[in-house]
Amino acid sequence: MRKKKKVFVTGCFDMLHSGHVEFFTEAAKYGDVYVGLGSDETVYNLKGQYPVTNHDERKFMIDALACVKECVVNSGSGIMDFIHEIKAINPDIFIVNEDGNTPAKEELSKEMGIEYIVLKRTPHAHLPVRSTTSLRDECTIPYRIDLAGGWLDQPYVGKYASGPVLTISIEPTIEFNERSGMASSTRRKAVELWHTGIPSGNREKLSKILFSYENPPGTNIIAGSQDSIGIVMPGLNKLDYHGEYWPKNISSVHDETVLSWLENHLYLITLGPREYDFDVLANTHINKMNAEALRFASEKCWDSILRRDIKMFGQHFRESFEAQIKMFPNMIFDDIPNIINKYRNLAYGWKLSGAGGGGYLIYISEKPMKGAMQIKIRRKAL
Repeated sequence: MRKKKKVFVTGCFDMLHSGHVEFFTEAAKYGDVYVGLGSDETVYNLKGQYPVTNHDERKFMIDALACVKECVVNSGSGIMDFIHEIKAINPDIFIVNEDGNTPAKEELSKEMGIEYIVLKRTPHAHLPVRSTTSLRDECTIPYRIDLAGGWLDQPYVGKYASGPVLTISIEPTIEFNERSGMASSTRRKAVELWHTGIPSGNREKLSKILFSYENPPGTNIIAGSQDSIGIVMPGLNKLDYHGEYWPKNISSVHDETVLSWLENHLYLITLGPREYDFDVLANTHINKMNAEALRFASEKCWDSILRRDIKMFGQHFRESFEAQIKMFPNMIFDDIPNIINKYRNLAYGWKLSGAGGGGYLIYISEKPMKGAMQIKIRRKAL
């Protein structure tokens, strides 16, 4: 009888639901499934909150599944907390979902001679799509993506060049990691204020409330207002800054053709959270020339999106990122260019989410990117 292959999967698997079981079931088609489970501390460090069920209980439930051979609690920390366990198990195959796919995991598999497979997140037939995020109090508060111009909302940059920051508000279909450039810290403040959803009312006023709540008097490092605006205001937004903390004007796009076009061409690759001691404000080169380059690229991005010109959008998207790096070299680490190059031929443009140092690589592509995630933009309520 032919020996079954060993399959390794890893994750937090909090609030065990049908999506998790379907993932294990799919993985079991390739062989005996061994699960590396994220500890409570790992979940807290990645997500900013402890799991609903502790790792002993999660392990007990996963071990009870017929499709799982064995579950172990990972002994490491961070997004690669499973290194000791995968080496001990020595599997033939390492399987991840799209939102668990990272270049580091793929590289480790290559080094160990393990087959690396990325599965799509699909629900079992006739069952709804489930995620831990959707089950945790049904919180509907969005995240946000900074598409272009980020840093112009900070007066120490904006004083050199007035210009736009482009943001999109995105549905919480994915539980994005902390310190990943998706405005997760601002979102936590929104959850403190409003619990599970943004209240009705004037969206700009609500954005100002959130911005003020996150930055009370005496705050040392002021979070940019693009974070609160990007979360609260649905759709695509152009925030025109003139050297102040709040934009002079906000232009919003809710045209379905534009929003759908954006959704279809944005792809995210997970890098993992930036380190706690990461300091993007060290070693800066903030001057008029670099700020003007950022302003120009952001304005061109806006024009390209409205025209739905994918090639021009990708070019200026990349130029906006390059202008950011010139001002803040610490945004990009040594291994980031290698990861960018891996997908370069599939994409017209790319950038790191937020302030860099980790998080997600965002690509602009006309073709589907295997193993990448896609997002859903928050629409304006009717």
